[in-house]
Amino acid sequence: MADETRERIMDATMNLIMERGYSQTTTKDIASKACVNECTIFRKFKGKKDIVLAAMKLPEWNPQLQREDFTAYSGDLERDLLSFSRLYMEKVTAKMVKVSIGLRTPELFEDTAAEIVAVPVLFKECLIDYFDMMQCLEKMKHADSESLAMTFLAMNFGFVFLKASFEDHLSVLSNDDYIKASVQTFVHGIL
Repeated sequence: MADETRERIMDATMNLIMERGYSQTTTKDIASKACVNECTIFRKFKGKKDIVLAAMKLPEWNPQLQREDFTAYSGDLERDLLSFSRLYMEKVTAKMVKVSIGLRTPELFEDTAAEIVAVPVLFKECLIDYFDMMQCLEKMKHADSESLAMTFLAMNFGFVFLKASFEDHLSVLSNDDYIKASVQTFVHGIL
């Protein structure tokens, strides 16, 4: 059985962190946003850090990318990379990026850095494996797989980061329009 009060506190905390950052979010603010008494927070959690660490495990606040997400290959470079980009942007949303930015504070670094960097590390490793395989199959020119993976990761993360930061003020391109154009350009460069 879900603890609705606990969930409200976690959601309020993460939403405030997206808006203000961790350091500027107080338990008083959290209590107000969650519509609970501040004492209730301390009955449910040890403190603000404990709330964040618990929330980071929930699907709403964690992209939960898995290696298996990137193992269905068609062998068609463009089709596979379109699929990888779509999956990445489906899971690594603007909301996730805003939260990860809000969590980058010295007070949390030790407790959250490994989990935050795990997502791009996993994506990079899966891309390296994929590019190595495609080169072995001679379906693309020989190139440094890690450099290709970092370029492709930056291309995807950069778009999500900029959308999270500026919404449509910088570009009105939809995720799908961006994915199609950027993957096509990327593939053209490595074939």
